[in-house]
Amino acid sequence: MDKARETAVRILYEVHENGAYANVALAKALRQAELGEQDRRFVTELVYGAVKAGGTLDWILRRYVNRPVRKIQPLVREILRLGLYQLFYLDKVPVSAACNTAVELAKGMGMKGLAGFVNAVLRTAVREPEKAAFPSGKGHATENLALSSQHPEWLVRRWVKTFGFEAAERLCRFDNEQPLLSVRTNTLRTDRDALLEELRQAGAEVEPSLWAPEGILVRRHGALDALAPLQQGRCQVQDESSMLVAHVVGPQPGEFIIDCCAAPGGKTTHMAALMHDKGRILAGDIYDHKLQRIEENAARLGIQIIETEEIDAREIGEQYEAMADRVLVDAPCSGLGVLRRKPDARWRKTADEIAALPDLQLSILESAARAVKPGGVLVYSTCTIELAENQGVVSRFLEAHPEFALETTGHYLPLPTKHAESKMVQLLPHVDGTDGFFICRMKKTSKTDKKG
Repeated sequence: MDKARETAVRILYEVHENGAYANVALAKALRQAELGEQDRRFVTELVYGAVKAGGTLDWILRRYVNRPVRKIQPLVREILRLGLYQLFYLDKVPVSAACNTAVELAKGMGMKGLAGFVNAVLRTAVREPEKAAFPSGKGHATENLALSSQHPEWLVRRWVKTFGFEAAERLCRFDNEQPLLSVRTNTLRTDRDALLEELRQAGAEVEPSLWAPEGILVRRHGALDALAPLQQGRCQVQDESSMLVAHVVGPQPGEFIIDCCAAPGGKTTHMAALMHDKGRILAGDIYDHKLQRIEENAARLGIQIIETEEIDAREIGEQYEAMADRVLVDAPCSGLGVLRRKPDARWRKTADEIAALPDLQLSILESAARAVKPGGVLVYSTCTIELAENQGVVSRFLEAHPEFALETTGHYLPLPTKHAESKMVQLLPHVDGTDGFFICRMKKTSKTDKKG
């Protein structure tokens, strides 16, 4: 039995049946499996490709079976998905290899009686690929875009309505690009030029970010577990657009900062570095295991000023009323700006879930606002491109809280960009070439200002 494909099938099962995150399940399986480097790369390609193509693969599968996909035995369903992915999307895999290994997997994984079914479905797909031709022509443009770009149709329709068809097409295309690894220099231990040279010496292909002064894009690298600068705390994995947030917060040494929804701690540790590890940062989250990740990152980076607390962000204002110099709300959101980094996320989102988020985000923002001192700063950020979750939440908040004034957020970006004069900064993947991100900075009126 093909060990690489068996590993891929078991990972797909964990993702689709047990709700595992693809990147987490993949990393865990690769650590446990005794695979060579070539097989590890193949498993990664199979898993990410099949997960990303999820709904599209099921649409294709329905063309070749006479029963609902959900009624197919789960492991067989994953074997078929994997087989169809190879047949329709991996030209380098011979047809015979895709079909024969699928049959072997069915037999070897305890489903010998269904091996004939697997063989029949895949062989029919080979003989009659035209059955899986996507609808085209008048009235089918959006459906075709959704299927061909491997996105849920409801989401593509949403983007077409918001941005227009051509922009939605570019957005979908961006989501399917291979994301570059980006790391943030830990300026407490080194500087970017030195880190760039160290990474090059380690065999990585790197270049400086054009968005963040500490940022580095890594175009090629070996195993992260063996990347010494990362393991020894001279850098931290963090998306480029995410690096902008700490600069907008603008924390100063000696201040008390609250990071309301802090895990896994990228922005928290960045703020600590900007403060030269002097002052106090409270990092809150509702999950203890996520707080442990913050503590681990802080320890690796040599940071002392971060303290963690298991707390609901909606209670921050009550417990820390008017105590913080600056408060960051990196709110839980739909994550529609970072879909290229999370291949399974696009198929897990629902319109109803997204519709419920703004009220939650507003309640967190209002609680966080209570924790800000007079004259202090409140920053709201998300990794989504949804208007209701971003500008909509901020507008509702400001209307109800005249004691806060909207600042020109773009003035606080660390490097010159076209967003420099933006009151609220919205990065769009298909426009800016980065993960989608929203940042807004507000200032609480001081007592002196009120008198004036």
